[in-house]
Amino acid sequence: MDEQDKDRNTRHAERMQRKKAVVDEKIAAAQVERGVLLVNTGNGKGKSSAAFGVVARALGHGMKVGVVQFIKGRSDTGEEAFFRRQPDVVWHVMGDGFTWDTQDRSRDVASAEAAWEQARALLRDPAIGLVVLDELNIALKYRYLDVATVVADLRARPAPQHVIVTGRAAPPELVEAADTVTEMGLVKHAFAAGVKAMPGVEF
Repeated sequence: MDEQDKDRNTRHAERMQRKKAVVDEKIAAAQVERGVLLVNTGNGKGKSSAAFGVVARALGHGMKVGVVQFIKGRSDTGEEAFFRRQPDVVWHVMGDGFTWDTQDRSRDVASAEAAWEQARALLRDPAIGLVVLDELNIALKYRYLDVATVVADLRARPAPQHVIVTGRAAPPELVEAADTVTEMGLVKHAFAAGVKAMPGVEF
């Protein structure tokens, strides 16, 4: 090893020591243990997929999980087929399909309200460690549900319970109430190049 490599390695070690000190300090300061509200939003792909990854993580820790799917009406997705086989998951597909397909606001409102009643049941159950409210943001965007009521119900859930809300255009009130918000950006999507939705990747 020449002197230049030794110098580079020394600088790297010093930089990592400083970084470790900062990270260790932040970890030591984070002592609160409670359920968190996460929101996955933005125009990029992967909002629901990320939530279902956390479902697997929660199951690995022995938690019970409840999933309510707003808007989405199909029951042939790979994640549903897999997670319905898990005894600690309850899964409810409550939508009628994409809003541009239904073209019936009153029907969409009724479906969203029924889905929210199902969500409420999960949010009131202390045995459920994680609740995923998939595409809830879309129902809020189109005002199928009252955002103030939704936020109030989320705040009233059992203290240890975690919730993940997905969908584009998360309303400001939900963003404000959330503990963690991730906005997924769209850089490129195969659909724009004419590639159809592929099983195992898109559904």
